[in-house]
Amino acid sequence: MVELRKRREAPSAGHEPPLKKSSSATKVKANPDPDPDPTKAASTVIGDVQAGKELSVGSTVELDGFGGEVETQDGETTNLKMLVNDSKNGVVLFTYPKASTPGCTTQACLFRDEYFSLTTTGYSIFGLSTDSPRSNTTFRTKQGLPFSLLCDPKATLIAAIGMKKAPKGTTRGVFVVSKTGRIEAVEPGGPAATVEVVRKLVSDAERANSQAASDTVGAQAVQKIPEPDDVKAQDGALASDHASQADVAAEVADTAKKLDGGGDA
Repeated sequence: MVELRKRREAPSAGHEPPLKKSSSATKVKANPDPDPDPTKAASTVIGDVQAGKELSVGSTVELDGFGGEVETQDGETTNLKMLVNDSKNGVVLFTYPKASTPGCTTQACLFRDEYFSLTTTGYSIFGLSTDSPRSNTTFRTKQGLPFSLLCDPKATLIAAIGMKKAPKGTTRGVFVVSKTGRIEAVEPGGPAATVEVVRKLVSDAERANSQAASDTVGAQAVQKIPEPDDVKAQDGALASDHASQADVAAEVADTAKKLDGGGDA
């Protein structure tokens, strides 16, 4: 005998069966910054540089208040304007991440070894980092560095010259500024590259000074060459002098002739 099964009734219109809960629901983490700005970190550094303006070679910065105050390894407070004023021809700041580490030691020692040649045109050289005066004193003493090391724990000057990493840290590089606040160099680079930047600036300055001295000597030599009128005047004076000498000689000869004639009488 065949058993008949009762067919299920179709669900009424407008009524949907409840959805089954997934045993592994996907969890979405909240984004703390729903609209991140990819330039935010970079703009922070650039904003600290000079009222939102990126530094470039040839531009001029206002030295008064630029970069705030820093300390030397001896604990003396100073700032970029004071350093520039005390220099003969401008200031070189080479930045390094951390004192007494291998790369920073190499960089500082390269500047040490070429210190004399790099300062012939009047640059004053300083190292710059976020290290404490104690750390930089140890670093300077151990390596026999002839220049001062500047301590910038808040990285205000480091940020001002564009060498601050975001969110923290220091980019190795070099910054050179003239007595008038003109930027001669602002460039990140390795230990040898930072020295090469300054070496080239010094070489170019020496070449320019040599050319200027040569031009001055040439101008002075041109001034000493007599003009045509002066030559004529000199020739006239010389001819007049020769004529006077001839007249004197004639008078002497005439007098001698008269004396000789008197003796014969």
